[in-house]
Amino acid sequence: MLLRLLLAVASTVSTALLPLPAANVSFTPERPVQGHLFVVRVEAEAGRPIESLSGTAGGQELHFAPVTGGFESLAPMPIGTTEAASVSIRVRYHNGTEESLERAVPVEAGVYQHERLTVAPRLGGPLAGADAARLRGDQAKADDVARLAHATPRLWTPNPVMPRDDRVTSGFGNGRVYNDQVNGRHMALDLDGEPGDTVVAPTRGIVALVDDFLLAGNIVYLVHGGGLLSGYFHLSEQLVAVGDTVEAGTPIGRVGATGRVTGPHLHWVMRYGTTSVDPRSLPGIR
Repeated sequence: MLLRLLLAVASTVSTALLPLPAANVSFTPERPVQGHLFVVRVEAEAGRPIESLSGTAGGQELHFAPVTGGFESLAPMPIGTTEAASVSIRVRYHNGTEESLERAVPVEAGVYQHERLTVAPRLGGPLAGADAARLRGDQAKADDVARLAHATPRLWTPNPVMPRDDRVTSGFGNGRVYNDQVNGRHMALDLDGEPGDTVVAPTRGIVALVDDFLLAGNIVYLVHGGGLLSGYFHLSEQLVAVGDTVEAGTPIGRVGATGRVTGPHLHWVMRYGTTSVDPRSLPGIR
């Protein structure tokens, strides 16, 4: 009798010392392309319900939301990533215990081109004086929008739409040479259009900024929450005001040629926090 009791106690202690199964982490797609969004999914193992999640990827904060069978967050793969990117996740379980998970996400190389453009000489090279100061001010405003995107709960919805149904005139990530001077990458997607053509919101969001920028001209920034934001540059007219709530398909502006441009078009920016991504990588875009 005593022997059976001792064996039962030993078995219980041994089981208690076994490591509990970690939450399952997966990525969609499994190999995100440089400069694209991807989805981080976390699923609890049986008997270890998850209370909350936090983490980082690509240098940006993750924002997990409950979905069927687990939790998901968008994440950015910075365009400069050449090897596996690190994703760090902190899991808090309902029993009060916590767990840190580190995962490496393999990256797929993107295919990008170089483009040569001719613009006004004043805007074709490094800026100085008042122009440089104004550019810094414009960037500070954009950074404020990025902070607001992280502070706002998810608003974006499934099945986002293109802001214009027109051909791509310049792809995301292409190298840019202005007036024979290399000037970085084109961190947006350009869509063709005639002056006055309507631009619509791709998904639900809040208008965070309506302004006139030095290089971007007339702009509208939308915050879609959960870290996601979008921008619409070179507009001839803005049709919304700060604080407006928009849905997929809501008119927000009209195509124009304001700022540094070679002709009328829509310059469409998508960012996760301060990391620019190809807008076409937004899950479900059509």
